[in-house]
Amino acid sequence: MIRNIQSFRYLATLTMAMVLTACSVTAWAQSSPDELLDRMNYVVNVIDYEGTVIRTENGESEALRIVHKIIDGVIHEKLVSQEGSGLEIIRIGNEVHCILPDKQTVLIEDWNNQSTLFSALPSSEIRYGADYDVLIVREDRVAGRQAIMLAIRPHDEFRYGHRIWLDEVTSFPLKTEIVSIDGELIGQIKFADIRIGSNISKDALAPSMSLDNFSWFREPAGYDAVDVDTNWGSSDLPSGFRATSSKTEQLPGADAPVTHVVYSDGMATVSVFIAEKNEAQFAEKSNVGASNTYSIQQGDFQITAVGQVPAATVRRIATSMQQN
Repeated sequence: MIRNIQSFRYLATLTMAMVLTACSVTAWAQSSPDELLDRMNYVVNVIDYEGTVIRTENGESEALRIVHKIIDGVIHEKLVSQEGSGLEIIRIGNEVHCILPDKQTVLIEDWNNQSTLFSALPSSEIRYGADYDVLIVREDRVAGRQAIMLAIRPHDEFRYGHRIWLDEVTSFPLKTEIVSIDGELIGQIKFADIRIGSNISKDALAPSMSLDNFSWFREPAGYDAVDVDTNWGSSDLPSGFRATSSKTEQLPGADAPVTHVVYSDGMATVSVFIAEKNEAQFAEKSNVGASNTYSIQQGDFQITAVGQVPAATVRRIATSMQQN
């Protein structure tokens, strides 16, 4: 018999009483996929935590130290590479400072509220049974804490599978994996140690070094994205994908605004950028970790599809884009 998990108390200002109610593995098994994912996505944004993360991509691993704290409803985060140049990323809301110690440089960027670690977590909009199966696999232990392993398995080769180890008490993702349809590991984020709900001081979020002699650069601001109705669409979307937004945007280095169409199946997301063709050379396809990009020229336009999906997916969507 799997033991019940005792209630865990957090700071009252985080209003986490309902989320952190003790639950047993049996209670987890009775939860719907929507409830599990909603709980997880809520928790990563509202609780304080700090720890050491091992991030693995393309067979290479790096250790990162992360501190995450909510101050007056705004996310404050500090991520420090434990190897190499000692890169530090400090986030306050949407503004991110990338500190490069070896170049004595700070680059200021806007990340549009994107999580440093958890930008690819699945949502409750996944079409279970149609495009994915979700299973509670087993009880496990990660970073010294009891966890439940959740497996999300795709039905076809156009999306990745996910394995998520959720803390039994808080539903916090202690470990996440992206895998191919054949089970091959593509990327992993795993906490080696973690303190959840600890009293983190503001000093822990400050740069680890003096920046007095550093050069500061801000990424050029583009035009605000504007929602538009577009006559561009894919004639051959993989099952389950649908258009979730269409905008015009000014991208860095682009002479004219581009059309940006986003397709999603609730977990996988593909962005398609349609720009006026120019003479500059471009890569037809590229890969970084779990992300793939595919570009094609069609008439007077250059079409680029990019997403954390298999290469076949971005190629299929890019080559099927057309004006209605």
